[in-house]
Amino acid sequence: MRRTFFLDMEFDALNADEAARRIAMRARKLGPFAYVTTPNVDHMVRVDREPPLMQLYDDAWLNLCDSRILEAFANASYLDLPAAPGADIVEQLFRQHISATDPVVVIGGTQRLVDRLRRQFETLDIRWLDAPARLRDDPAARAACVQFIRENPAPFVFLAVGSPQQELIAHEARRAGDCTGVAVCCGAALELLTGMTARAPQWMRDHRLEWLSRLAAEPGRLWKRYLVDGPRIFLVWHRWRSRVHVASVGARGVAISP
Repeated sequence: MRRTFFLDMEFDALNADEAARRIAMRARKLGPFAYVTTPNVDHMVRVDREPPLMQLYDDAWLNLCDSRILEAFANASYLDLPAAPGADIVEQLFRQHISATDPVVVIGGTQRLVDRLRRQFETLDIRWLDAPARLRDDPAARAACVQFIRENPAPFVFLAVGSPQQELIAHEARRAGDCTGVAVCCGAALELLTGMTARAPQWMRDHRLEWLSRLAAEPGRLWKRYLVDGPRIFLVWHRWRSRVHVASVGARGVAISP
């Protein structure tokens, strides 16, 4: 697999089609637990503020770029990093790769979401855990999620509890050593799949404006993420480019002015 080092993270340079195929191939083996993260601008800004969180991504089997904005920043840095939106990956898994005989574990979401998912994919054996509260701060709550994964072996696991909670659960399930399947840290992707949350029109996605559609749909919940925290990505990117440029010039033996 092609890997791209960007903003101090190793990304797998796969599009959504390639990612879904690889996830399905590995999931069918029902081997040792592995997990997939889908970093976007929000994730990268959070990791910049809390560097220890990078370990959650370092230990992932796949890190996939869930942002056309990050894709644009990478392109501006002359890097190959195709966007692989988590919503597209989850939709392809459910519609093209998960078969009627596959058990599916879902952690997070609401009863309404899971009811819609079961009606939409009525042949699937969907095993749902209404995730405990305070997942980020309560190790016992995360342990209950890991225990559910352990007790419900499934090729496909969907962690829909937001970031960094879902990555923390996945990381701890991997470290436990006795879980199986592939987990996708999918955020709100199941809400988009079931139609509980409307997805942006294709033209907005093509023009990197999906964030604006989501902000318009949920301003009370998302205004801080997109209008306050999100713009910090310019600072994160600028600092990273400066470091990488200095390191590259230094490696060529060129004197660097202070």
